[in-house]
Amino acid sequence: MKKNLVIAIDGYSSCGKSTLAKALAKKLGFIYVDSGAMYRAVTLFFLRNKIDIADDAKVTDALQHIELNFHSRDYESHITLNSEEVSDEIRLMPVSENVSEVSAHKIVRHEMVKQQQRMGKSKNIVMDGRDIGTTVFPNAPLKFFMTADPKIRAERRFKELESKGNNETTLEEVFENLAHRDYADTTRKESPLVRAEDAIILDNTDLTQDEQLAFALERVEPLLIK
Repeated sequence: MKKNLVIAIDGYSSCGKSTLAKALAKKLGFIYVDSGAMYRAVTLFFLRNKIDIADDAKVTDALQHIELNFHSRDYESHITLNSEEVSDEIRLMPVSENVSEVSAHKIVRHEMVKQQQRMGKSKNIVMDGRDIGTTVFPNAPLKFFMTADPKIRAERRFKELESKGNNETTLEEVFENLAHRDYADTTRKESPLVRAEDAIILDNTDLTQDEQLAFALERVEPLLIK
């Protein structure tokens, strides 16, 4: 098997992209890269430091003071923001409500894409996000585009928040947040969420985690014997 094999997974929020990506990475012995966590960490930094997203000069300067690193434990992706563990905080609603605007910013995306592309130059990786198969790795040999029924997605996200002890957010608020993010992700000017022409659609509305992993592995296996 050759080195720097990239599996790109794109799709809507709360479709289980990271669940599939982590499972694939564990099964194949690849590195898992959570690109969405990078944008969330940047968003957290901007919120903490009251960075005006409309001020390009301040955004550019802020990005020079952000150091992101991934640490993997049991194929769970943990991210640090300037050496601080923020894996849980970036999943809370304040970040969720602002991440689409931050991730749509041209300067932010260009910086994150450069970092992501460096990660794929020498390692076998599974990376999930919104534009991995279209912008970050357009020549990736295998691409998936994940989708699911919006109500199912909201229920999954709501249960995730509950499991982390967040009992203040309602299911209706989660549903509205996902609808807003879908609109922002698909209509932004910079690298909008769109299915790559050669991406395999994976609708997991009615699939278990084991079933979606089997679906993906069946399509990965031919690449491993080349």
